[in-house]
Amino acid sequence: MSCLDKDPKNTNSNEQKQENKVKLGNGKRLGLEGDENLKFLLNGGELVKIRSSSWQRTRFIKLQEDCETLSLDSQKIFKKNKTYTIDEIESVRIGRQSEGLNKYTDPSDEDRCFSIIFNDRKKNLDFMAASPEEAKQWVNSLEKVISNMRNLNHQQKSEHWIISCMRKADKNGDNMMSLKELKHFLRQINVEVSDTYAAELFTQCDESKSGTLEGSEIKIFYNLLTKREEVDVIYGKYSQTNGQMSATDLLNFLLNEQRETATLKDALQLIEKYEVDPTAKQVNCMTKDGFLMYLHQEDGCILNPAHKPIYQDMTQPLNHYFISSSHNTYLMEDQLKGPSSTEAYIKALLKSCRCVELDIWDGANGEPVIYHGHTLTSKVLFRDVIQAIKNYAFKTSEYPVILSLENHCSLEQQKLMAHYLTSILGDALLTKPLGKTMPTNFPSPEELKGRFLIKGKRLNKLDAAFTNNNTMEDGNVSEEDEAAELNKENGQKPKSKKSKIKLAKELSDIVIYCKSVHFNGFEHSRENQAFYEMSSFKESKAFHLSETSATAFMHHNMDKLSRIYPAGSRTDSSNYNPVPMWNVGCQIVALNFQTPCREMYLNQGRFLPNGFCGYVLKPEFQRSLSSQFDPNKLTKGPWLKKKTFHIMVISGQQLPKLNKNKEKSIVDPLVRVEIHGVPADNARKETHHIDNNGFNPMWNESFQFEINVPDLALLQFVVEDYDAASQNDFIGQYCLPLTSVQSGYRRVPLFTKRGDPISSAGLFVHLMLMDVQ
Repeated sequence: MSCLDKDPKNTNSNEQKQENKVKLGNGKRLGLEGDENLKFLLNGGELVKIRSSSWQRTRFIKLQEDCETLSLDSQKIFKKNKTYTIDEIESVRIGRQSEGLNKYTDPSDEDRCFSIIFNDRKKNLDFMAASPEEAKQWVNSLEKVISNMRNLNHQQKSEHWIISCMRKADKNGDNMMSLKELKHFLRQINVEVSDTYAAELFTQCDESKSGTLEGSEIKIFYNLLTKREEVDVIYGKYSQTNGQMSATDLLNFLLNEQRETATLKDALQLIEKYEVDPTAKQVNCMTKDGFLMYLHQEDGCILNPAHKPIYQDMTQPLNHYFISSSHNTYLMEDQLKGPSSTEAYIKALLKSCRCVELDIWDGANGEPVIYHGHTLTSKVLFRDVIQAIKNYAFKTSEYPVILSLENHCSLEQQKLMAHYLTSILGDALLTKPLGKTMPTNFPSPEELKGRFLIKGKRLNKLDAAFTNNNTMEDGNVSEEDEAAELNKENGQKPKSKKSKIKLAKELSDIVIYCKSVHFNGFEHSRENQAFYEMSSFKESKAFHLSETSATAFMHHNMDKLSRIYPAGSRTDSSNYNPVPMWNVGCQIVALNFQTPCREMYLNQGRFLPNGFCGYVLKPEFQRSLSSQFDPNKLTKGPWLKKKTFHIMVISGQQLPKLNKNKEKSIVDPLVRVEIHGVPADNARKETHHIDNNGFNPMWNESFQFEINVPDLALLQFVVEDYDAASQNDFIGQYCLPLTSVQSGYRRVPLFTKRGDPISSAGLFVHLMLMDVQ
């Protein structure tokens, strides 16, 4: 409940009644007024919080009256209750699905357990309820509130956030706002203003001259605060019908500003979809509120709505796609002493990663384990990882998942690995080629939907899968290239090139389309390698080839798969730039998914369209055998489509505070616009910074970029907090392929460092991509 929700004349001094009204108001905004699940969470209850076999303590959990914060009592006299916002929660999982619950609780308690998983590096919260019914009630109730929060439209999220800040500013809870509380509120929403301006604003709204804002005065203040002058100007230009936009006016806007191939029917559909005033809708007109709603929704977003679902041809051979890929997927942090976890695989798969890596070593009790060999990283059981992969592989995307095995195990444990792979993954594991005859090319992602492919060493050619006398026994194969490189970088005595490791037949037989082989040059590969034989390249080798033999590298990738991995020297789990690798058509460009960084932002941007399914079709010139494309030396060809790209960064909305604990810490935002693609297209330009305003900064700065190969270009917006004395702080970013950008006035959403949406925050820009004559 906020000052906006309540008429001061009806103020009730009874605290319990006030609290109930507060809860009701917030439930209403979430569309859950009177909902039993919401009531359950607001009342709260006791759960056993589990950290280890010895640390299992009862805690009282409840949803606070803002309907967006969970509180957990600490039961320590001088310690504040722990709080977690609903926005931070990635998912709620019923059962013993977390590593902690799996390890520290009994299987008989499966139905009483659940976990709350967070977006960032916050540790999971593992709980046990008194009964299976109670556990289910907690999970269902939390999922309902999370789902409703996520399904709020941008306008509702914005209002929800502003009202939440108003509530925090209303220190004495009287549902009125004094001048002091108004200044506190402005700092809450990331704006610092002079005392004079705050007083002017207050006086303007205080129509009753009572010294406080209440009821309708609060609404005047809210409307003044959320007024979008830049939108008013655009709306005013096109609203030519009694001060409103008729369908014809809207069509003119779509054709002239948004550069869409729209019809009057499209304009009428937008009015039907977004107009909030029934009277205006009845006469096929769009009010300013409806226009603002349109700009904030999918149709007004920078990402082309037609590119949001799967829109590409998914029936091409597998190697014709860029494939979202992870390196050392098991690691949560660095490469030397950080934890290994099944959770790292779950997070990567839920972000549509379609190629995960498993470094497998002999473990205790005959059980293979996964960890970063010869380091202090913790170990996780191979079978637990395979179970987690099976459970989460196809929740975000139906398309195939490649398990890249780096096998260091004895024959006995290899046989157990093969057993776990076949028994846990079942029919989803590809154990023979598709079809009844020996293939000459890869199947498509469409044909491999819901399937797992194993990448690893194989004892013989794939033809053996079609013979009845495949009687080959365990044998010797050369070591994986990445393992050999790592041993060298760790200072171990290098093995001779002829050095072999033992490989179990059972493991060899399930390697079908991704047989690992050493790279001996493009000519050797062309003459000696089958299509299913693929090489892995350390980043330095791959970058050298992309600079010196770009066209040959691209042709190599037209009928084979290539995997690129970070140098072993990147012990901090940093990443290399994936763009030059995509420029030469490399498919499996493996990055450290656990590290929030510029390179991961680019990876997220590359795979953002096409249903975020982890597969993006390469441009036709990277798939055609006649192509002579070289990203480093641009010549005439179908890739060369020269464009001039005009961008105006107009304004920002509700940028987050970076230091929430310091009320007076207000951001000074600037926006950097970057193009990433072929070397000739790489560029970046930056706005000036705005002092002390993260709520509604206005830049109105225009930039121009010259683009040569739009099919490979990525557009990125980075918002930072300017600091004259040190490095700027990251606020948010958004990246997408240039081919998926909509022209005209568009909203740009913003993501956190870890790639999660920042609720209600965004940029407002104008874009125009023009052909160069």
